[in-house]
Amino acid sequence: MISIKVPPLGESIVEATVSRWLKKKGEAVASGDTLVELETDKITVEVPAPRAGVIASVSVAEGDVVKVDQVLGELDETAAAAIAAAPAPAPAASAPAPSPAPAVPPASSAPAQPPDVKSSPAARRAAADAGISVADVTGTGRGGVVSKPDVVEYAQRPQSVSRDGAQRETREKMSTRRKRIAENLLQSQHATAHLTTFNEVDMTLVNALRERMKEKVEKEHGVKLTFMPFFVKAACMALEKFPVVNAQIDGDSIIYKHYVNMGIAVASEAGLVVPNIKDAHAKGILDVSREIAAVAKKARDGKLSMDDLTGGTFTITNGGVFGSLVSTPILNYPQVGILGLHKTQDRPVAIDGKVEIRPMMYIALSYDHRIVDGQQAVLFLVRVKELMEDPAAMLIS
Repeated sequence: MISIKVPPLGESIVEATVSRWLKKKGEAVASGDTLVELETDKITVEVPAPRAGVIASVSVAEGDVVKVDQVLGELDETAAAAIAAAPAPAPAASAPAPSPAPAVPPASSAPAQPPDVKSSPAARRAAADAGISVADVTGTGRGGVVSKPDVVEYAQRPQSVSRDGAQRETREKMSTRRKRIAENLLQSQHATAHLTTFNEVDMTLVNALRERMKEKVEKEHGVKLTFMPFFVKAACMALEKFPVVNAQIDGDSIIYKHYVNMGIAVASEAGLVVPNIKDAHAKGILDVSREIAAVAKKARDGKLSMDDLTGGTFTITNGGVFGSLVSTPILNYPQVGILGLHKTQDRPVAIDGKVEIRPMMYIALSYDHRIVDGQQAVLFLVRVKELMEDPAAMLIS
């Protein structure tokens, strides 16, 4: 017997939630086949079969919280050899067997389980036994998969129902990742002297540049040109001028980073994640565009690695893609600065004594006032504004 154990999950991560079993007890597997998926607060970890064999036992259920090196089940390596050595079954007799009478399913009061709901077999059986539909249960597994613990918890709790029979309230258990996100945000608020300053950017010139170049860039380089790489470049240049915004506090010391690993906040199905572009300060706009597209896809597919999520020094978050006009972003602790982007909106502004309609965007810098002074924060934001309003300056500065 070979124990199937929880592998190392990454720096400072000691537990995970069993998202779903891809193989069942008694099922033969090849070496390297993914047996089970574990969801941590940062990434989804696939546990492969160490050898070929048959799954002899499963020790944990979907939804269970497990720790590093905990046994998930056992793999019988000898069973695979026995299966391979077994003689092929003899061919059936040529005489046709009588057709069996069609089975009549027994009547049951359990509701039919909708086939399009993502749920484990154990969850569907538990739902049928409890007389409920898995469609009413909120799944906590990866991608919203309903597990047996989800069904059990749903069946045990009292339901709040309106007079017409419609359910008015539901209770949903936080996933491991959502709990960790909540802890990090709360820690950021409690552990820093949090302050936000604002400015606005006239997006006229960078709009014109993007419109002029986007078709050519996509055709020649296979990259969709968005505004984010321009902001990444502008922020890197502003951080070079104001390095304290890219620093970190360690006890009573300040660590200045002479590089920029730019975190890009990405909204995924599992929650907010912040993969980072390593050494963004040394990369051009097209390279940054490629890397942003790559990490965003990995985030949506649940394929981010620990390296993608660690080592960031500064973060940019873009609420504008969802229509946000202005907000105060929360620091990605232990970083001391985060740049918030918002919706570009046509507004009347005074230009050379005349009122003109321009595409304007509010930008916000939240910073840790313990080491970043108000003057440095304001001047950093002004530098980002200047570079975005004259994108040619990014090439000659």
